[in-house]
Order: sequence, then structure tokens, then C-alpha cells
Amino acid sequence: MNRSDEPGLEPRRRIQFAFTEEQEQFRSTLRRFLTDRSPTTEVRRLMATDQGYDETVWRQLTEELGLPGIHIPEQFGGAGFGMVELCIVTEELGRALLCAPYFSTAVLGANAILNAGTDAQKSALLPKIANGSCLATLAITEPAGDWDPAAVRTIAIADGGGYRLDGTKSFVVDGHIADLLVTAARLPDSVGRQGVALFVVQANSDGVQRRLLQSIDPTRKIARIEFQQAYASLLGNLSDGANAITRTLDQAAIALANEMVGGAQTMLESAVSYAKLRVQFGRPIGSFQAIKHKLADMLLEVELAKSAAYYAAQAAAIDDPEWPALACLAKASASEAYLHAAAECIQIHGGIGFTWDNDTHLWFKRAKSSEVFLGSPNYHRELLMQRWGV
Repeated sequence: MNRSDEPGLEPRRRIQFAFTEEQEQFRSTLRRFLTDRSPTTEVRRLMATDQGYDETVWRQLTEELGLPGIHIPEQFGGAGFGMVELCIVTEELGRALLCAPYFSTAVLGANAILNAGTDAQKSALLPKIANGSCLATLAITEPAGDWDPAAVRTIAIADGGGYRLDGTKSFVVDGHIADLLVTAARLPDSVGRQGVALFVVQANSDGVQRRLLQSIDPTRKIARIEFQQAYASLLGNLSDGANAITRTLDQAAIALANEMVGGAQTMLESAVSYAKLRVQFGRPIGSFQAIKHKLADMLLEVELAKSAAYYAAQAAAIDDPEWPALACLAKASASEAYLHAAAECIQIHGGIGFTWDNDTHLWFKRAKSSEVFLGSPNYHRELLMQRWGV
């Protein structure tokens, strides 16, 4: 029986989805830009730096393509597109493994402000994000690594017209270079999701200490941030903070799922290309049945993950009631497909696949870090079941 057939459940609205011609043209333009600006030689150069990105390329993707503000409404300085266009961007960035503070700024920071901020706050903050002059990020997780808003322990104490934050955030994407920190904190004596809200902190404020962390994936920088009586402004209101955080994380999960299928597609193409090129026993290894089976399994998994990621993006764009559950489905599916594709690509490359000079490990490390970023596949499967009432 389908869930829509169960007593008391409304029939599920069927989402018809295909990319438009304009969206495909946008993808092609973006792919050409990234092919030129993000070859693996450049990825290797930037991942070895603390900053982790090229300011010239960041200005170009802002001024020439308008990517940071792609989904920000026009009234707040953006291009006024939606979730599907944002996910086209993240998919292509994941495919090219571009080193840039895009996910932190456009996906995490901007969406948090859109979901929680007042119109006045959006007018003050979003135009600078859209034009690329302000790097933002979202600080949710603490040393325990829990993505549930109920797990937030950072305290916000009222101080005049603002608040003072005390606590530690960890695994903050691009937290060491961000100009604006959108931070989750709770009121004293509050528990669970009650009393949790988002606050805006200027990164160079007194009482803010930031430290770059070493991680398995040097192409995506993460930081630890300590707040010691750091001044903060409330973003939005205190009554709906946890819901705004959850909505932002669900949107981020969809964007990340699309980023991951872009990387998985690169691994699939790399494996196919090498299987056609490498010759053993007088024939290409791609002609061996064992290799054919590996490639067929990779193709199936990548295409299924794409379907889940694209479907979730469209559902979020039209605000389908089930899009939060679909976000969990997409994240879990893409996480496993990406990691498996990267691992199989290494195996198909044989001994050379394990060397530093081969580029495959760059995507493998991104796949591994993305698997746990925003929650592991098991976390999202459990959340999916909760949202479906199972």
C-alpha cells in the first residue's frame, strides 16, 4: 500500500520535474567557467593554503555569474531564482571541486538570514552577501558534533539591546575567514528546542576567537570558534529560532546532496575513462566483466542519487509539504553513492589510484567529509522515518 492510500492521509502531490532550457544553458556556462578556473592544479594549490580560496576567482563568480545571490530575492540584492538554480550551482561546484566559501556563504549563511531575519535585517545583510563583499557562515554544531538544534549549549545572555554569547562552536565551514557568523545559541535555563535562536556576530568582534582545524578534506576548511562574552544581535525572534535552524539545515542538506552527485558523476566519468585507456593482457580493462559490473553499479547508484537530489530540490522550490523528508532521503542517498563511487574509482585505477599524484583522492576526501557533514546517512534515515511518522 502506498502512504497516500493509508487512512487519513491526503494523496501525495506528484512532482513533475525536468530542467528547463534556460537552466541547462546556465549549467553549461557555469561548467565552462569552472573548467577554466578550477583545474585540479588550482584545487591542489588552494587546499594547501589557510585561506582556501582565490579572491580573484571569487570576484569573478560574483560579478560575472552572480552566484552568491542566485537564490536571494531581488528586493534584497539577489538574482531572485530558487532552490533548483542554487542546486545546479552546488552540483557543478562539487563536480569541479571548486575551493571557495560558496557553501558557507550562499547556502548556510544566506538561507539562515532568509529563514530567520526580519525584512530590515535581510535588507541590511543580504545585499553584501549577494555582491560577494561579505562572507558569512552558520555556526550550529559544538564539539559533540550534533546537528539537532536541541543540542545547542552556547548561551545567549541579554545585554541592553543585544546579547552576549558564551560557548564553543566546532566544525564551522569557513569560520576562520567569514566576516559574519550566524550563530545558534539558547537562553539561560532553557531546554530542548525552546529558547534556541539565531544570532548575528561580527567575526572581528571582541570575545571571538577562531582557529582553523585540520581535517581529512583540505578543500573544505572548517574552524573552531570560541565566544567569550561576544556581542551579538538577535536574528528574527526567540519564538521560532529552532524551526528556522531546521529549515536552513534541510535546505543545506538538499544543496549538499546535489553537490555530492556532481562529485560522484566526476568519479564515474574518471573510472570509465581510465577503464577504456588502461590495457592489460592485450585488451582494455573496461572489457573485463568484473570492471563492467563495477561501472554498471556505479552508474545505477549515481543516477538514483541524482533523481533523489533533483526531486528534493524541486520539492523545496515549490514548498511541497514533504520536502523536509525528501531532503533527508537525498542526503542519505547521495552520501553513500558519492563515497562508493569514489572508492570504486580508486579501485579501478589500481595501484596508481592510491598515489598522491592521482587526483582521485581529492574527491574521495570530499566524499568522506560530506558523508558526515550535516549528519550521517543513518542520522538522516532516522529523521526521515520520524518525519514520515514511522
